[in-house]
Amino acid sequence: MIRVETQSDGLWIVRLDRADKANALTSDMLTDLIAAVERAQDARAVIFTGSGRVFSAGADLKEVSKGLATSPLWEQLSSAIAALPGLTIAALNGTLAGGANGMALACDIRIAVPEAKFFYPVMSLGYLPQPSDPVRMRALIGPARTKLLLMGGQKICAEEALSFGLIDRIVPAEGLLEAARQIAQDTLAADPLIAKKIKAMCE
Repeated sequence: MIRVETQSDGLWIVRLDRADKANALTSDMLTDLIAAVERAQDARAVIFTGSGRVFSAGADLKEVSKGLATSPLWEQLSSAIAALPGLTIAALNGTLAGGANGMALACDIRIAVPEAKFFYPVMSLGYLPQPSDPVRMRALIGPARTKLLLMGGQKICAEEALSFGLIDRIVPAEGLLEAARQIAQDTLAADPLIAKKIKAMCE
């Protein structure tokens, strides 16, 4: 369900690997993601991506009725990603939906394939978003566009997400991971202390 690849230069790739279920996240997957992020404290850069054509459909519907939609695991995961000292990149291989938005919002950089769609239909489903998600989204795209997504329930395409500032670059699917690696290259080659200090200065 969660695959982690570590490379000798300090790059970690964390992959959602449940393509047959649109990488819908279960409580076990969230727990495994949190554990993977906690192990990545010494990683110089971490890329988060998915298998198949969807990054994540959000919460697994079979577990929503058991309370997954309001589980504290979502906030624990996004907080853990945001706290990583290394460079974090969301390499969105497809659509990003629901609570999975928190993972991408917590990353330093977001890139996506042209076919990706973005939506976060919490209000229509009767749930509140995790507390940090609107805060991070508002910092990226402003309050009106945050309300457009969260209160208006709008689904936007990759081009619109780029124009909003929700993502930073659109990349062809066949070059997605390589593009993420290229973005991380200077950080991977730098003195780790310098990289951490620059990240702290940017925040």
